[in-house]
Amino acid sequence: MYNQISLWDYLPDTNNMKVENQVNKKTIISTNGEVILYPNFCSTKESNQLFSDLYSSINWKQEIIQFFGKKMPIPRLTAWYGDEGKSYTYSGIEQHPEHWNPTLKLIKSKIEQIAQVSFNSVLLNLYRDGKDSVSWHSDDEPELGENPIIASVSFGATRRFSLRHKHSKNHKIDIDLASGSFLLMQGETQHFWQHQIAKTAKEIQPRINLTFRTIH
Repeated sequence: MYNQISLWDYLPDTNNMKVENQVNKKTIISTNGEVILYPNFCSTKESNQLFSDLYSSINWKQEIIQFFGKKMPIPRLTAWYGDEGKSYTYSGIEQHPEHWNPTLKLIKSKIEQIAQVSFNSVLLNLYRDGKDSVSWHSDDEPELGENPIIASVSFGATRRFSLRHKHSKNHKIDIDLASGSFLLMQGETQHFWQHQIAKTAKEIQPRINLTFRTIH
């Protein structure tokens, strides 16, 4: 089973809509978890400003991982921000939080109004071009708890976000995440689904993605 979703298939022009009045949403997954897309989380003007602020103010890092005994850079830049003591380890990389800055606090507040969850940390990824990517994985590290709520917001270039069921790999869903879109993954999603951002040969501008989490 294969589905491809375009935001423009169902989204009216709502660039001026405020997040407090956010009503447009699309349920992407409702079996073995829940994934909801809010395509117009931020207006175009807001998204452009937030991208610029994040691009210049975040302390981006090039992390190194061990892969079959070889050290190699991961294909994107990352950063970890959050409350004091909320460290996080994934793919053998141990992250210690930097302090929230005003831009992150603003986005966090908007996210929490919709998700109705108080987040204490955020992982940021900067995809510099189409060669940058993240491979199939689930956000299921122990410190995230049993059924983690992951709130993901994107700014900059549109990139294809893919989901596949762990027990039925041909059950795959593609979503083109545009700037200002917000994807909420909750329930048992991380138990039953993996996700990725694949490489693309297309010429593509940078994209910044933030995934807000609660570290226990």
